[in-house]
Amino acid sequence: MNGATKTTGRSSETTSANPLKMAQQALLGLFVIATAFAIAQPLVSSRPAINQGVLDAILVVLALTSTLVSLAGQLPAQNVLLASAIVAIIGGGIHALGGFTGIPFGPVHYLRESGPLLFNALPWFMPFLWVVILLNARGVTRLILRPWRKLRVYGYWLIGVTALLTLIFILGLEPFATRFRHYWIWDQTKLPVDWYGTPLSNFLGWIVTSLLILGFSTPALMKKKPAKSYPEYHPLIVWISLQLLFIAGSLSQHLPTATVVSALACLAIIPLAIRGARW
Repeated sequence: MNGATKTTGRSSETTSANPLKMAQQALLGLFVIATAFAIAQPLVSSRPAINQGVLDAILVVLALTSTLVSLAGQLPAQNVLLASAIVAIIGGGIHALGGFTGIPFGPVHYLRESGPLLFNALPWFMPFLWVVILLNARGVTRLILRPWRKLRVYGYWLIGVTALLTLIFILGLEPFATRFRHYWIWDQTKLPVDWYGTPLSNFLGWIVTSLLILGFSTPALMKKKPAKSYPEYHPLIVWISLQLLFIAGSLSQHLPTATVVSALACLAIIPLAIRGARW
């Protein structure tokens, strides 16, 4: 019993002394603090202490770097960089195509608040946002599906649920970006239904693009050698933190349906992910 205790203690010390793990925890802590500040800032003062665009840029950078460092603790660095490049290039490329042609997301116009445009058609942060959204949605899905990770169809479920979580994320992002931050606006389409001005084609485009990206990036995200799997809560913290930011934005703009949808998503996903992690 004492020997087991000592072994556990050494393992704990090794983990706490791991520079990569320490960097991940520091970056994640900064991200959570920045998110909390972004949520509280409109409530404290009508004159923000930090420009909203600058604050959102800090959030994207912290979410991106902490996510990559977290994955680097589970996979070889070259795999993490390859998967991230695939997500950023395909996601950003298709979004740039959408900026020029309106396909597949719908006719969109990016406003001055979105910052510099790449190729005069794509906000600078969009490729990085794709990486943050998709890799963390996949991480949350791995927590949820952990009890079934040994099933033969696990890989298909992993891709499908990741695409679903991506869709849920975008349902929160769109009202936040269009009504609260004013990063872009959508032109009307012939479809009679939209989501706070966002055409349904946008959500279909995100699902199809997500499935395409996951098809190419999944091999790089798979562990080549069998190893004991430990739950990683980092993706859940990032995903929920951003959802809380969207909820705050929806509340400030009096968008009840968007608020309820994001809140219900959090209330459903948190217990599912924790239950799966403890399996």
